[in-house]
Amino acid sequence: MQLTKDLAESGADALQYEQANAALLTAAREAGDQHAEARFHLALTYVRTLSGRLDEADENAKSAMLLGLASEDPYVSSFAPNDRGIIANAQHRHADAEGYLRQALAAFRDDENRQAEASALCNLSRVYLDTGRVDSAIDLAEEGLSIYRQLGAKRRLANGMYALALAYTQAMRLEEATEQLTGALAIFRDSRQRFWEGMTNFRLAEVELAARRPATAANHAEQALTALRGIGGDSWRATVLTTLGRALHALGQTGRARVCWQEALATFERLGSSDGIAVQALLSPTVVA
Repeated sequence: MQLTKDLAESGADALQYEQANAALLTAAREAGDQHAEARFHLALTYVRTLSGRLDEADENAKSAMLLGLASEDPYVSSFAPNDRGIIANAQHRHADAEGYLRQALAAFRDDENRQAEASALCNLSRVYLDTGRVDSAIDLAEEGLSIYRQLGAKRRLANGMYALALAYTQAMRLEEATEQLTGALAIFRDSRQRFWEGMTNFRLAEVELAARRPATAANHAEQALTALRGIGGDSWRATVLTTLGRALHALGQTGRARVCWQEALATFERLGSSDGIAVQALLSPTVVA
């Protein structure tokens, strides 16, 4: 499963990898092997989550949970709710997300899986952040990051730094957010995790925009778009374009900003995403980005 995550995050042959897992899932189902079927559903969950196909990913995670229980697979039974929590939060179903992540956290602790516990804490931090509990979000992310440091899990350490930076950004502790994101970016680049490299550049763009440094923000957003090309899905591309448009607007490049927002709006509308409402407002003649 770690190989699944590494391949998905690197963007290497993602389509072929997904197709191979789908074929193996079919074979496992036909053979009546519930244990293998659960594992392949879990693999597809992660790949499809990163590509932004959240409804499909959640169906895979739901199947993985049921099959994990049926086959008494503690690994799947703990990681599937963790993934469902991530997906639910991305879909703004925050109560569901918190429930799934608390279930996963309890299972990881029962299994004494400290690295997975750290991951669940960081994921739960994001739910708290998105529901306005900023101080608690910082505490959870710091706890998760501390576990990663204790374990010497360098590659996952970057994920903890990323989570903590999101909380610092919302708390307007921008220098600390930049420090965490810069450190995370170096690790993601060294480990060739293109998805996370792109996402970290995007978050740096948000920090720079909040700090009223639009030129630097635009540079990070453009780097994010380059890194996420071919991975991450259309929704994340539209989100980055929205931020790039804000930076360009602040620089007085209103024409380029509108082009970014128009592409982002078209994408969100095609996906049926409510995120398009905010972009529509940016395209208003009275916009103040």
